[in-house]
Amino acid sequence: MSGLDAIVLERVSKHFKKRSKRNEMTTLKSEVVRILKGQRKVVEPAQHIEALKGVDLRVPRGATMGIVGRNGSGKSTLLKLVTGIYAPTSGTVAVNGRISALLELGAGFHPDFTGRENILINGIILGMSRAEVKERVAEIVDFAELGDFIDEPVRTYSSGMFMRLAFSVATHVDPDILIIDEILSVGDEHFQRKSSAKMNEFRQSGKTILFVTHDLSRIETWCDSAVWIDGGRTRMVGDPRQVVTAYRQAVSAAEAEGERLGHSALSTPGLALPQVSAPPVEAVAPAVQLVDVRLRDGLGAHPSAFSAEGALEVLVDVQLAAAARCDVSVEVATVAGVSLFKTQFAAGELGGGAHTLRLSLPRLGLGEGAHVVTATAWSGALPPQAQSKTLVVAPHPSAFGLLRPEHAWSLEPRGDIAPAPAPRAPEATA
Repeated sequence: MSGLDAIVLERVSKHFKKRSKRNEMTTLKSEVVRILKGQRKVVEPAQHIEALKGVDLRVPRGATMGIVGRNGSGKSTLLKLVTGIYAPTSGTVAVNGRISALLELGAGFHPDFTGRENILINGIILGMSRAEVKERVAEIVDFAELGDFIDEPVRTYSSGMFMRLAFSVATHVDPDILIIDEILSVGDEHFQRKSSAKMNEFRQSGKTILFVTHDLSRIETWCDSAVWIDGGRTRMVGDPRQVVTAYRQAVSAAEAEGERLGHSALSTPGLALPQVSAPPVEAVAPAVQLVDVRLRDGLGAHPSAFSAEGALEVLVDVQLAAAARCDVSVEVATVAGVSLFKTQFAAGELGGGAHTLRLSLPRLGLGEGAHVVTATAWSGALPPQAQSKTLVVAPHPSAFGLLRPEHAWSLEPRGDIAPAPAPRAPEATA
């Protein structure tokens, strides 16, 4: 295992024994009757379900990798093999670093213990000492926002409260690798934004993240790479947008097949989706290398949180090996992948060497919280390159929502409110 890899799976397969109702579901009465009648017990050969079949996968240290695939394709099984809950039937699984996992609601929590007691137990299970856990209890409790419920048995918690506590524990025990299986969809809007900001903090600090989600826009926005698991096999690994596009095409093909034939791979969990033919793509080195994306305010500073009323500058640093055309786009989106603003700039023919393209927004105008700024650079039809940075907007006491447009309040006498002036028609030019 390379020191640059956090997780390595080599030829990993996992089989589960398929239980037969005829063989397993017997009662004492039925067995006594069978013996008295002198009947022999029919034992059918054991059958197995192949959840994973020869999977090879490497997750580089510090990378964020998303896993896509239909229900029953083997995604959750893969995560449980990485965390050590399952042992592979064949092949090897190697992990380099401390793992913290959020696999299913309430996993690892004793229902009769309080939230505070479960924090201590989970911290020790995850490899921390009792003293280390006690040092972080206050921070964990504060992040979970459970109030007095932290000292109540967790069996009294709602699913959202369970998720808050589990996520808070998993992200505050200083793991090297964070494993998440679709659990973030349980929380309310506020906590989803808060947990998304925490995951962005993990990414920027060089932690490794491996997660399963059916939110494909989040895969495209967050991930450095993606893997598509289909029918227990690795169908595709690579750029998140390319993987998501191929997955969507296969789902659409299966839906069309179902409408035409009355059945398709979508009718049965775990079946592989149909192959979608695509022209071969030759590996071509990008003409434009996207080196860095920098965010700064109107004063040239790099604050931890920007003001919605202040300016934002997005600096895109590119490197060209030789003279080439350069196009750049910048998109601002929510951490859930909802696009708020996107603009594109054709810089034209640039000479070889380093260049910086600057996008200036005199007034930011976004609501509070974490957002994602993604810059993309490309040249003609050659492969584009993209980088994302987290943009945190400071709270405002009287502002709510995703956007903060320029506005003004006034108190007018009743009946004296004049209508807003109509927009002027553009003047004709000679």
